Amino acid sequence: MSALLLRSSLGGLVTLFGSFCASRSKLVTQAAGGPHLYNLRKTMHYLTEERGHPNSPDYRIYFKTSEGKYISPFHDIPLIAENEQDNDVPAKKAKKNESEMLFNMVVEVPRWSNAKMEIATKESLNPIKQDVKKGKLRYVANIFPYKGYIWNYGALPQTWEDPDQPDKETKCCGDNDPIDVCDIGTQVCFSGQVIQVKVLGILAMIDEGEMDWKVIAINAKDPDAQNISSIEDVFKTRPGHLEATVEWFRKYKVPDGKPENQFGFNGQFKDKDFAVEIIKATHEHWRALVRKQTNKGAIICKNITCSESPFICSADEAKDVVQSAPAYGGAYPVSSELDKWHFV
Repeated sequence: MSALLLRSSLGGLVTLFGSFCASRSKLVTQAAGGPHLYNLRKTMHYLTEERGHPNSPDYRIYFKTSEGKYISPFHDIPLIAENEQDNDVPAKKAKKNESEMLFNMVVEVPRWSNAKMEIATKESLNPIKQDVKKGKLRYVANIFPYKGYIWNYGALPQTWEDPDQPDKETKCCGDNDPIDVCDIGTQVCFSGQVIQVKVLGILAMIDEGEMDWKVIAINAKDPDAQNISSIEDVFKTRPGHLEATVEWFRKYKVPDGKPENQFGFNGQFKDKDFAVEIIKATHEHWRALVRKQTNKGAIICKNITCSESPFICSADEAKDVVQSAPAYGGAYPVSSELDKWHFV
């Protein structure tokens, strides 16, 4: 693909990150769809389609474009957010400063909820599902004084923490997943929502010996976003929030009998420039993954837009994947144990 075509697809920003997947410019407004055989919800750029029963192992959230083409949120949603265009008004000129970029974030877990929802990297089209361990659905415990996750939690698409690449500082290898993001905005999002975020900094968490970066970001549409542009701004305007973030990540597995998590850099947050460099590195690891230049293991790289990928598939193949999933049904009840507070 020519450099001209690449610049056209991502508004010039691709020259900084080297992405090669096609992007989309048509926007749809956010709304809620009613239940059918499947459940549709609209997010800014994309539709989500629910299959199976919420709170059950068969529940899945699939993604598709506003034109109705099914896609992978892992591989087909661009890392760098597109410039918006409303009411036929031309989009603003793209910002070329890396620290000013907006990134797409796929929300997996809404703030205050407990179900451990995640992009299913080992399933075709990588829908969001609830993690299962030893045959049981996973929920995070309520660590006093918190209820569930204390931010909207999700991932940056087109990134991958390579399990064969050790971090220079911590010497730990990646956790084999897209890089995680904590959105500290005031809006409570929903699973499958795609939002544009400003990156503020990053935390180097080490989870059972694996590097598990946590990007700290804020929804670009949040009322406070214009006043928060750095990790220092978060410390100033939201006292205690970042300290609580470290403690939450340190202890959230303890009620399950796991040891406390550890951190690189003595648990100190690194700034947004450092965060962007980590994001760039994980994006390059993803590019190698989807182009079959590195060992992908059990990860499924099926996509519909990455022209240099040997895993590209047709829209009909992608549609068949979704239609083979169970029909959408009512949510199953959850245990009252989820309301328990844990003091650790």
